[in-house]
Amino acid sequence: MRYAVCADVGSTYTKVAVVDLDVGALVGAASAPTTVGTDVLHGLDAAVGSATAGLAGVRDAPWFVCSSAGGGLRLAVIGYERLVTAQAGRRVGLSAGANVVHVAAGRLGAAELAALRAARPDVVLLVGGTDGGDAETLTHNATRLARARWRVPVVLAGNVDVRDELHAVLAAAGVPVTVADNVLPRIGVLAPAGARSAIREVFLRHVIGGKRLSRGSRFARLVRAATPDAVLTGVEVLADALGGDLVVVDVGGATTDVYSVLTPDERATGPGREVAGSLWRARTVEGDLGMRWSAPGVVRAAVEERLLTDGQGDALAVGAVARAADPGFLPDGDAERVVDARIAALAATVALRRHARGAATGERAGRDLRDVRLLVGSGGVLRHAAAADAAGVLGAVLADHAGGWALPRAARPVVDSDYVLAAGGLLAAEHPGAAVALLRGHLGTY
Repeated sequence: MRYAVCADVGSTYTKVAVVDLDVGALVGAASAPTTVGTDVLHGLDAAVGSATAGLAGVRDAPWFVCSSAGGGLRLAVIGYERLVTAQAGRRVGLSAGANVVHVAAGRLGAAELAALRAARPDVVLLVGGTDGGDAETLTHNATRLARARWRVPVVLAGNVDVRDELHAVLAAAGVPVTVADNVLPRIGVLAPAGARSAIREVFLRHVIGGKRLSRGSRFARLVRAATPDAVLTGVEVLADALGGDLVVVDVGGATTDVYSVLTPDERATGPGREVAGSLWRARTVEGDLGMRWSAPGVVRAAVEERLLTDGQGDALAVGAVARAADPGFLPDGDAERVVDARIAALAATVALRRHARGAATGERAGRDLRDVRLLVGSGGVLRHAAAADAAGVLGAVLADHAGGWALPRAARPVVDSDYVLAAGGLLAAEHPGAAVALLRGHLGTY
């Protein structure tokens, strides 16, 4: 019997799933607090030990690990025009599992360079110009970073005509630089694959070790992806296997992430197409919506969206503030569980509205989610909730039609209660059959 140990080292908890590779079945699972304060390997090893207890032949199983500990991957994007290449770069960064902390457009000056430094990115995605188009802005910005003795890794993914020349300029100045294909080779054509792969490579080579999450090099060798990147890969695998549109809403302690995979249609080439391209496999991150650190933001956003009246917001804010003050809070009675479920439902609803509007991805026409047939709920609040409570959260999302945007009309809700999306994404490249079987088995079919 062949096993694989899949682990997600999160900001709060480390989750482990042991998968039988021959049949794609989950045979063991466990979680443990992430030990960022000491060494993340302590929590990882503890969770793996619990998940593999009693399993024969698992000692030599390969480990597949993703991580968002230490804040995950902080990305800055520098482009030519804010509504074109800079926006295209932002969309690609989100798809790569990054937390996009800064977006700049046009020529970098002293003020823009200072703002870039203040954002403290782990990686800079430098884009600009379609292939054969404008090269002056990209050349200026690359030269400016070189002269500034920039030492944060750069992924260069702009106009291919000057790529080699600018790679040489940056490398000669000691800038860690990786080249990738242009994210916007032609107007309206978004090509994320090359830059997404390069960002993943830089994350593994530079960022994981640089966060000093572990004393030795073992953790850096184990990690294969940023957690959101692994999850999006799992979502893509599931969507391809099921052959239709789907959405995942992941409600976390600090953020609520939404992933969607849509079927390309005539909008990709029609007269109303996006000049920055359409990203049919997308992720958005709502940093003000979360169950603990960002709980007060959920209440504020729900009032703004008219999901709560001011009076209802004031009442719920008491519980939200208490949760933000104690991120380790666990509900100890029915009343507190009701508050948790209410915050989760509001966070998921607002996040999906925003995702559909397209504001976070820069899509003027929004994302048409009407044909989504599967809604997957994820996050600890759903995994550990009673089935009725989890169903109520997703039911509230599907019953929401007041936002004025194209939300799912007839989607089936399911909870990723065994946390298999990340595991499926981690296994996809080397064990695609096991990944598909795992995701199908736990998240079902239409």
